[in-house]
Amino acid sequence: MTVIAWTFALLAAAPYLLAFVWEALLFRRPSVHQGIFFVPAADVAAVQLWAFGVGFYNLFLACGAIAGVIAWGAGDETVGRALVIDTCLVMFLGGVVLVVADRMELGRPRGKGLGGALAAGGPALITLIAAAW
Repeated sequence: MTVIAWTFALLAAAPYLLAFVWEALLFRRPSVHQGIFFVPAADVAAVQLWAFGVGFYNLFLACGAIAGVIAWGAGDETVGRALVIDTCLVMFLGGVVLVVADRMELGRPRGKGLGGALAAGGPALITLIAAAW
């Protein structure tokens, strides 16, 4: 089960790394702010600081999961497992928040945010189950 936990922790980190790139580095591009986040061009200036900060938050979560896998694989199971469980728990709970936001139709029509919610929380949940096994 350890290899499954490592694999899904790394898979869980991937959408967070992608979100970092979109939010912190590419947010001004219309294909990103309008196409992915449904933010009209007129509102980009108002939300860019938010997107930049959230992007780095996502980067830090991804790095925590990756560092945990590296530490665990290098033999420091206590530290590695703790990092993986902590970061994946936060990722999973973030996915739950995105499901709630989707149900409340915050920012987009109901059902349009479920893919992001599953990407944010699904692999993290599998990691937590495998790590607990």
